[in-house]
Amino acid sequence: MSTVPDVSPDVPARRWRLALGLLGRLPTRAMSRAFGRVADIPLPIAARSAVLGGFARAVGIDLSEAELPLTAYGTLNEFFVRRLRSGVRTWPTEPGALASPVDGIVGQSGCVEGGFAIQAKGHAYSLAELLADPEEAVRFEDGAFLTIYLSPRHYHRIHAPAAGTIARAAYVPGSLLPVNAPAVMHVPGLFARNERLVCYVESARGTVAVVAVGAYNVGRISAAFEPRWSGSGRDPWVTNLDPTAPRRRCYDPPTPISIGDELMAFHLGSTVVLLFEPGLGLRSQLSPGTEVKVGERIDG
Repeated sequence: MSTVPDVSPDVPARRWRLALGLLGRLPTRAMSRAFGRVADIPLPIAARSAVLGGFARAVGIDLSEAELPLTAYGTLNEFFVRRLRSGVRTWPTEPGALASPVDGIVGQSGCVEGGFAIQAKGHAYSLAELLADPEEAVRFEDGAFLTIYLSPRHYHRIHAPAAGTIARAAYVPGSLLPVNAPAVMHVPGLFARNERLVCYVESARGTVAVVAVGAYNVGRISAAFEPRWSGSGRDPWVTNLDPTAPRRRCYDPPTPISIGDELMAFHLGSTVVLLFEPGLGLRSQLSPGTEVKVGERIDG
């Protein structure tokens, strides 16, 4: 199954495979960076309502949830990473609760078996490759996983799914292939091939890995938990990381966080993979295609 509703049956699978194969040969990183620069073009105040409002209508964004009026967002990127209006979402208060870190659509959920998680029907990917760390992957064997896809209409900030501490994090370079339905169904190991940012949250329910997976036109992921890692000025994303800077971080002492604290942000949109240690059950309602909201309980 896919991270978005099934592709329309009038689109032949072989056409998608051909398109994806051709895209895989293109400089998708450079193309995505170029698109990002377009999203950073300043918008005159007089044009913001028309441009951003038109974009919102085209992709189905609920403007009533935005923190600020359209005229307050100076670029498309600023609007894309808009914060939510206070009170729009709530977080569970029960000790040890686990909640969705994002607004999105459930792709897959299930149990990690033999070191693999399901990407789509007939496709699985290695957690050792996803995390770029076989030792970290072992702790999630027989645990649960949950994949959530963020479409252009969704809120694009990523929050802590549980209270606890951040002990480790990693930036993993990779491709920037699409993560839409055709790509998820036809590109083997897609999530483990694309660029990603991994944050490990040590919670009362065990370690939770929050994996932000980049995608085509989404070559920007910023890390709120580590501003120094993400660059500075107008380009605060980890993808602009100095090549000499370390790609892994360990925190001693670990950084304390509360459930709902902001962890990361997609500067456009993509997918989040959550990994849980054994013994934790997810809600049975988290079936493919289900819409979830930030702060919604996901543990069973």
